[in-house]
Amino acid sequence: MATVVFIHGTGVREPGFSALTGRVAAGLGALRDGLRVVPYYWGGPHGATLAGGGLSLPPEAGAGRGLGDVLAGSGPDDETSAWAVLYADPDAELALAAAETASATERPPGSVPQEQQIQALLEKLAAQGDGPAGELGPGLADAASELAAHPLLGPAATALPPDELAAVAARRLVARTVADALEADDPLIPTGDTRDAVVDRVAQALGAPPQGVERGLGAGLLRLVGRGASRAVVHRRRALTEAAHPAAGDVLRYLSRGEAVRADLRELVAGLEPPVTLVGHSLGGVIALDTLVTAPLPQVCLLVTAGSQAPFLYELGALPSLVHPAPLPAHVPPWLNLYDRRDLLSYLGAGLFDERVTDTAVDSRQPFPASHSAYWTHPDVYRHIADRLP
Repeated sequence: MATVVFIHGTGVREPGFSALTGRVAAGLGALRDGLRVVPYYWGGPHGATLAGGGLSLPPEAGAGRGLGDVLAGSGPDDETSAWAVLYADPDAELALAAAETASATERPPGSVPQEQQIQALLEKLAAQGDGPAGELGPGLADAASELAAHPLLGPAATALPPDELAAVAARRLVARTVADALEADDPLIPTGDTRDAVVDRVAQALGAPPQGVERGLGAGLLRLVGRGASRAVVHRRRALTEAAHPAAGDVLRYLSRGEAVRADLRELVAGLEPPVTLVGHSLGGVIALDTLVTAPLPQVCLLVTAGSQAPFLYELGALPSLVHPAPLPAHVPPWLNLYDRRDLLSYLGAGLFDERVTDTAVDSRQPFPASHSAYWTHPDVYRHIADRLP
């Protein structure tokens, strides 16, 4: 009787593991009669836990604030979250302003259109180079030139008074500069105090009066962020950490102390009659490969991984059992590696290893991270595995 040992991925605990194993057994059993599916549940005995009950977590951001402070309105966390929106989409506040164009008042006859005024100031600012925002690194001049020709600038200029338009434009320039630095993985990102000082300086260059060290974000953007949601991540850090730590913690714990996981898997497989197939999802695939590399398991005739990081860790030099460019040992069996191009945690192995590795694509039509968990509801996954079973 052929046997499949199913090895789960990160963050899986009971009762979810039993449900997952049942689904895998049903999916493979429908295609292969007489198949035995043996679960390997490593998450219970070897998975990550917060051993100290979360004593490493800083106090919640809301600790020490009175009820009046909480109910009063926006606070530092709201502005921080609003800036996060701008870093993700520097045009967000500009678009909100442009959306108000319909309610704008008509300008007096003979006056210079505000769009032309702000464009001239932006072009002047661009001509100064990056000096006015030197603390942010390069990019201000290019951002100013880009904004001067931006299609949303005209509608925003029609909707906003000059001082507010200058502040919105300044925040857009600074957000674009910081966003570009983040995209480039710049290790030196300025603090919020430095950012706000630059915003004030740039706003004055665009015609706004002095206003101290910062210019508060527009009410529209703060409403977009939402007072309750904007502070949720920081204020609920403990709950979020407790919910997320099994997945991230499992990876860290395995990479640092994974021998016990591999030893238990070897013991399980040693008691099985061949032919045996190891099927591992996500970190389970890493565990399976590491176990096969470190010691021969003659019973195992096939390795199957789905959404696995094993090839990436190998290329990175972080796979515990094998360091690039060392080849797969001869005792490692053929390897079917299933991946989904939408699953950002799945990687290719054929180009790194030898002809024993076959990369096979599946498409769940789910975005990430749902794509990482959709393998075991996908009929093609079971078909590919069943076609290769010994």
